[in-house]
Order: sequence, then structure tokens, then C-alpha cells
Amino acid sequence: MTRTVAGARVLITGAAMGMGRLYAERAVAEGAKAVILWDRDSAALTTTAAELNDLAWPGTRIAPYVVDISDLGAIAQTAQRVRMEVGNPDIVINNAGIIRGKYFWEHDNGEDTRPTMQINALAPMYITREFLPAMMENPNRQSRIVNIASAAGTLSNPRMSVYAASKAALISWSDSLRLELVQQGHDYVKVTTVCPSYISTGMFAGARGPLLTPIMTPEYVVNRVWKSMLAGSPLLRMPWTVGLAQALRGTLPLPVWDAVADNVFGVYRSMEKFTGR
Repeated sequence: MTRTVAGARVLITGAAMGMGRLYAERAVAEGAKAVILWDRDSAALTTTAAELNDLAWPGTRIAPYVVDISDLGAIAQTAQRVRMEVGNPDIVINNAGIIRGKYFWEHDNGEDTRPTMQINALAPMYITREFLPAMMENPNRQSRIVNIASAAGTLSNPRMSVYAASKAALISWSDSLRLELVQQGHDYVKVTTVCPSYISTGMFAGARGPLLTPIMTPEYVVNRVWKSMLAGSPLLRMPWTVGLAQALRGTLPLPVWDAVADNVFGVYRSMEKFTGR
């Protein structure tokens, strides 16, 4: 188990605010060698980088990069800059994501469907592909890839069809990557797939937590993710009801599960008042 990220280069997407910034603060507090911040919001990124510089240990470099990860070409260009200017990261936290809380037929392909799939599913693959080879070449270094998915990728839910599809793709890819690394003898590169339920960020404003599933604070989630990342845990589901729902969905006949999910747990009504950021 890796106890801290001291001396490591940590790259975080969506790092200018919210949970991305909280991950960055943890990396700074533990004395990371470099904290590499990716975000498309130039103004917020500048502010965050300046404030993190004030908190950083001597020798910790704060390296902000303005990049829109829905532009897959920009990922490659920015990754090349990171390798040349900072060095290959030891830890990549694929945190950035977007959600469109609509019925499927209300989605606009260009404004909703395409960017949701690009940012939530394709971008983590492209980003990881840029930095993974160097991680694999260094067996003496414990590397980490953290993919922030969602409980939505494990269960169907009205008004989340495209978002759920993007997160289901992320989950399948992330865990398959983990298995491939283990199978080919690169198990020093640990992959952690994170599947949280609703979090109290602006991204999920208006959403209601299902029965026994409280809406979690960003601080709580970041703390759990950080510990799982350091331990190299393959899967983090939170809260515990996420695993329970998966088990029930896998064992009950579909009509029974639909009735339980809708009328008992309230899963199918959790997005009725969603407004989002």
C-alpha cells in the first residue's frame, strides 16, 4: 500500500473547482512533487493554481493547463506538453465529467450526447493511453489510475440514459484495463474504479437520494476515494446501497426489480426535480 503521494506527480482533470480541487488540495498537503491541473475554465484554473501555490510545500510544483478534454486532439497536445515540461504523471485521476438530465429524445446529439460520451467515456481512455506506457515501463514505481464513474453506470434510471451509458462504458473499460495490467505482469499500475451515488455538488442539484442512500458530501467522497487510490483498491462503490441495488437487480425478475426500484427505493424518481449546474 502507498501511504501518501509525497514525491509523486499527480494529474487531475476537472481540477479548477469542486471535487477536482479537493483532490488537488490533498495532493498538495501530502507533498506531491507536482500537481498537474487540467480544466477548461481558464479563470477558475488561474485562481485555483494561485491558491494552491500558497499552500504548497517547498519543492511542490503546481502546473495548470487549460484544456477542453471533449477535444480529443487537445488531449494529445496537452499530454505532450506535460511530458516535456513536468514529466509523466505517476497518478492520473480522471475526475472531469458532465451530465444532461433529460429524457433520451430531448437530447441534442451535438450539444448533449456527443460531449457527454466524449468527456465521460472517451477522454479518460485517451488521457490514460497518453501516460500509461511510461507507467508500465517503471516497475519500481507504484502508479495509480483513478476513474470516477457513477452508480448510474450500474443501474438504469429515467432521465439519465446518455449519462448512464457513458459511465457504464467507463466502468467496463476501467476494470478491463485493471485485468489486462494484472494479466500481463504490470500490477504495479493499480486501477481504481469509483461508483458513487449522488454527491452534493452543483452538478447534481435537485436530485434526490433513493431510500437509504443519502446524498454524500464532496469531502466525504474525496476522502474515501483517496484512501482507496492509495491502497490500490480495484472498486469503490458508495454508499453501501449501491452494491445492494446491483445485487437485487441481478437476482430479481425485471418486473419485480422495476417495482422495487420505483416504489420502494425511489430510484426511478430520483431525477424528477433535477436542475443541474
